[in-house]
Amino acid sequence: MCTGKCAKCTGDLLFPLGLLSIVANILLFFPNGEVWRTEEITEKIWFFPGVIGSGLLVFLPASVMRAAGVDGNCCANRCGMMVSMLMSALGGAGAVYCMIVSAIGLQDGPLCDTGDGIFIYPFINRTTEESYLFNQTVWEECERPQNVVLWNVVLFSILLSIASLEALLLLAQILNGLIGCLCGTCLNKNQQTRMA
Repeated sequence: MCTGKCAKCTGDLLFPLGLLSIVANILLFFPNGEVWRTEEITEKIWFFPGVIGSGLLVFLPASVMRAAGVDGNCCANRCGMMVSMLMSALGGAGAVYCMIVSAIGLQDGPLCDTGDGIFIYPFINRTTEESYLFNQTVWEECERPQNVVLWNVVLFSILLSIASLEALLLLAQILNGLIGCLCGTCLNKNQQTRMA
């Protein structure tokens, strides 16, 4: 069993996921690929769930995991695994933050103009049975930005999915880090020969 290699592999997976999350969050600022004023953009986007939560806060543990998984590195020891475990908890909190904000963003729906020139949240207080997510015919209530409902649903869903996957990977790394902390990062060839 080599917990250091597992940590490095997990870290390698987290980097592209974090990058995708940042890109999805940035795209949310440009509904339908157009530039809108600050007050015409959905409020939940300004919480930066993908940039901060499942982006930057996930890059920190990913960096530590990569260092903990490199042979001959000062971090490739029990202390390095403990640090990676603690940083994974921080990254997990960021991923959960992104999940919560994305879920609320999906539930409330986008900020849009329903035809009178005023930007409102037309889907915010609807019950589950009336939810716009299950009834695409009500999406036409949002006239501007065009296709804003589809834009928000797709990108918030991507953020929610990425953050969920990151949370699972980071939870696995917490367990891996605990094992690495207690048992060491890897059995080298000399230790295996002595045990045999």
